[in-house]
Amino acid sequence: MINIPATKYAPATIVKNPNRRWPDNRLTQPPRWLSTDLRDGNQALATPMDHERKLHFFEHLVRCGFKEIEIAFPSASQTDFDFVRHLIESNKIPNDVWIQVITQSRIDLIETTMASLIGAPRATVHLYNATAPVFRELVFKKSKAQTIELAVAGVKKIKELAEQQPETQWCLQYSPETFCFTELDFALEICEAVKEVWQPSQQRPLILNLPTTVEVNTPNVFADQIELFINQFSDLSDVTISVHPHNDRGTGVASAELALLAGAQRVEGCLFGNGERTGNVDLVTLALNLYSQGVAPQLDFSDIKKSVEVTEYCNRLPVHPRHPYAGELVFTAFSGSHQDAIKKGFAQREQDASGYWQIPYLPLDPKDVGCNYEEVIRVNSQSGKSGAAWLLEQNHGLQLPRTLQVDFSQQVKSYTDRTGIEMTLAEIWQLFRESYGVVSTPRLALINYTSQPLTTGQQIEANVLFGGQKIQLNGSGNGLLSALINAVRTHFNININIKNYSEHTLGHKTQSKAVTYVECEAPDHTQYFGVAIDADTSRASIQAILNAVANYLIHDSRFDTEQLRFVSAQIT
Repeated sequence: MINIPATKYAPATIVKNPNRRWPDNRLTQPPRWLSTDLRDGNQALATPMDHERKLHFFEHLVRCGFKEIEIAFPSASQTDFDFVRHLIESNKIPNDVWIQVITQSRIDLIETTMASLIGAPRATVHLYNATAPVFRELVFKKSKAQTIELAVAGVKKIKELAEQQPETQWCLQYSPETFCFTELDFALEICEAVKEVWQPSQQRPLILNLPTTVEVNTPNVFADQIELFINQFSDLSDVTISVHPHNDRGTGVASAELALLAGAQRVEGCLFGNGERTGNVDLVTLALNLYSQGVAPQLDFSDIKKSVEVTEYCNRLPVHPRHPYAGELVFTAFSGSHQDAIKKGFAQREQDASGYWQIPYLPLDPKDVGCNYEEVIRVNSQSGKSGAAWLLEQNHGLQLPRTLQVDFSQQVKSYTDRTGIEMTLAEIWQLFRESYGVVSTPRLALINYTSQPLTTGQQIEANVLFGGQKIQLNGSGNGLLSALINAVRTHFNININIKNYSEHTLGHKTQSKAVTYVECEAPDHTQYFGVAIDADTSRASIQAILNAVANYLIHDSRFDTEQLRFVSAQIT
């Protein structure tokens, strides 16, 4: 990079639009959508699509709801020509879908293009020629008058050939390439000339497509250009203003949205932004931006993973894991603070009667695009106390008390610091079970128990498997759990108390199991946790206390850690 770029790069022209209205407008309805994946997107691929991939992509676009699809550049290759013929002859074009093909303004190319469309029920012919000074003067060496004549000659030929095929409903699309750095008065002049020849009507409409073939300025300038063009064009009856933004400056989506605010009615682009150089505008992002603002986009991405799968297969290009709405990681939070906010947002949503989606860090409900909540929070060394707890709640129904969340997060952090990688849901569940005794044979495993009331409380006799041997715990207290903790103290000669106890059912059925959480405290204020799941609430309570006690014992040097190991680590 040079130190003074102004010596090499001149700033783009800014048009004057002091009476601009577009900044005060709001997007309240979707545009007409045209997918150019099969044409503009295809010509940008290192290995262009073969017939099978083009057909697969076409059928997917139809399922997504596209009513206008640019399918080919018939004069550019035999593959494209044959594909157009196949769609027509095989009757694969739905009654409500317009196919579109593109051609340069050359008579021989136009004749080939129109021949490819014989028998089509409805078709848009997309004519373009270069209008910007850098192309007129540097590439084609043509004057403004010659450039207009080239466009007009092309329109005349298309009109002549269209009139020879009255069974087809025709639409003309004209693109002044590249509109965004063509002089505005010249863009108006050449488009007026095209309109004059075509004579648009309801039966034979006209689309004026104004492309940012190469982005050269900020999106607000493009919006000014669109608004000025619309305001100064003579008559827009039966004329649609379309835009075709590219993404050279990384602002293709913004350019399209601001152009729509400025009055454009139609957008051309590709799924996930494929196209020449940095690509065309991403129609998925545009559509879901509208959706997340309460506007039905008239495109269906309720199975966005399928769209990713089709696009990656047909283009042989990956969709970035951080791609808006569609990437593998876009609904994922690793950060502890993000996870905590998301978890609280979901909890609050259950109490919110408005129905509006208001979840921190998630502008869109993942379920609306076919993703599940398991993907929302993922756990690595950056995660906090909420991440693993949220996954356990969503996937196993556990509602961990806050102190247990904190303790388990420390277990998780120790694991991820040691391994240096993300934990899977299965690994989180395994670590939780091993840490708190939710296994088939815990360290202190309850075999059976009996209890009976006393005048001052309750008495318990519990048979427990400990280190492969059966032991008996006897004690009394104010209640069942108090009696058990007294029995434990006596048998193991330890001083431990129950600090917190909570329970809930797993599910809503009458036969649902209960889960019990116990927090015990030693004299030095160290906490030890135990968890148990059982169809019998009392058994779950007793086993949870035994699991907490086992966690205490494993830290007591008087006891053999081998004796306290888990016999099995299988899901109960």
